[in-house]
Amino acid sequence: MGKIDVLNGNKAAAYGAKLARVELLAAYPITPQTPLVEYLATYVADGEIDADLVEVESEHSALSVLQGGVLAGARTFTGTSSQGLALMYEPYIRTSTMRMPIVMALVTREVISPQTVWGGQQDAVTVREAGWIQIWCETVQEILDTVVQAYKIAENKEVLIPVNVCYDGFSLSHMAERVELPDQELVDQFLPASDISHLKLDPAKPMSVDPLTAGPMLTEFRHKQVTAMKRAEEVIEEVRQEWAEKFGRDHGGMIDTYRMEDAEIAIVCLGSPAGTARVVIDQMREQGIKVGMLRIRVLRPFPVEAVKQILSKVKAIGVIDRNVSFAAGFGISYLEVKQAFGGEKMPPMLDFIGGLGGSDVTLANIGDAVLLTQYVANGGKWKDVTWFGLDPIDFEQLDQSKLRKMMGDDQDDELLRGVIS
Repeated sequence: MGKIDVLNGNKAAAYGAKLARVELLAAYPITPQTPLVEYLATYVADGEIDADLVEVESEHSALSVLQGGVLAGARTFTGTSSQGLALMYEPYIRTSTMRMPIVMALVTREVISPQTVWGGQQDAVTVREAGWIQIWCETVQEILDTVVQAYKIAENKEVLIPVNVCYDGFSLSHMAERVELPDQELVDQFLPASDISHLKLDPAKPMSVDPLTAGPMLTEFRHKQVTAMKRAEEVIEEVRQEWAEKFGRDHGGMIDTYRMEDAEIAIVCLGSPAGTARVVIDQMREQGIKVGMLRIRVLRPFPVEAVKQILSKVKAIGVIDRNVSFAAGFGISYLEVKQAFGGEKMPPMLDFIGGLGGSDVTLANIGDAVLLTQYVANGGKWKDVTWFGLDPIDFEQLDQSKLRKMMGDDQDDELLRGVIS
C-alpha cells in the first residue's frame, strides 16, 4: 500500500501528473482549476517534477505549447475550465485530429452568460464531439488514478487520442478526501516512459505537420479517428483491469455500476452526483425499493453496448443531469442513453435536471427521482423532464398504489418522507 494523504481534486490531478512523470507543463489559471496550476508550479519549483513549466498568456497558448512538446516527443499535461476551454478551442480540435496523446484535466464549470464561476458540466458536454476521450470521475481518489491511466490509454499505439479527465468544479476540485498515493515504482511499472514517435519531428527525416488537406484524405483522417475511438473502448477496459490487479482499486471501465445485480429501476449519473446517489440507493433499499445505479464513466466514446445490456433489464430509468441540451430540452446523459437504444424497445425513462451553476444535487433531489422512477415503473405517468427546484413534485397527488407497489410492507414512512423532503 502506498502513502495515505488528504487531497482535494485539483491536487490529486497534479499529483497524478507527477506520478506519470510528465515532461512539459503549460496551463493558464481559471476558476475552479486555478489551484491545479499552483500545485504544478510548486512541484516544479521544489524539484519534485523533472519537467519544464511554460508560463503562457492564455489557454490558447497553453495547449499550443503542449502540441510543440508532443512533436518533440514529450509527455505533456494541462488543465482548464469553462471559458478557458472555449478560448483554446482551435488547438483543442487540432490536438485530437493530429492524434496527439495529451492529457488534460477538465475541471467542469458552467459557461457564461449569465456570469457564473460555479460548478456545472456544460463546458465539457459542449465539446464532446471534438474528438477527445472523456473520462468522468466521482471521487478524488479516482481523479488521481485516472490521470495516470489516461496516459496509458492515450499513448496506446492503436488509440493515440487525447484524454480529458473530467471532474466537477468545486464539488470535487476543492473537496478534500482520504487518498492513497501509489508508489512511484509501481506506477513506473504500470506506465513506461513515453514513446511518442508517430509524428515526432526529426531534422534527419523532414515531414510536414498538419498541411492543407483535401476532402478524400480528410475523410480518411476522420474514419481513422472513429476507428481509434472504437479501439479505445477495449483499451480502457484493459487498462482498468491492469490497474485493479496492480493497485487493488477499481473505479470501473466504460461504466461503473452500484447494486444493479437485482435492480428493478436504475438511476443514471455522470460525475459527482453519483456519490450522493449511492447514499440514497442504500436508504431506498432499506424501504424495499430495488434501485441501482449506472454511472457513465466514459462519455466519449459512449459505452453503447454496456449501457443497453445493463439498462434493458430494468423496469424504468431515471437520469440525473447537471447539464442541458438547448435544442432538445433534456440533459446530455438522457439523450445519450436514449440514442444508445436507438429504435429498440427500452424501459420508460425520465430526466432530472439540476445542480446547475453550483447548486447542489441533494439527497432529497435524488430521492424524488427514485420515487418518480418507481412510480413510472409501476405504470404511473410523469412528464419526461423535471427541473429540480422549478417543477413542483406533489407525491400526495400521485396514485399511492403505483408509488409504493415495489416497497415492502414494513417500509418506514418517516424515513421515506425524510428522503423526499
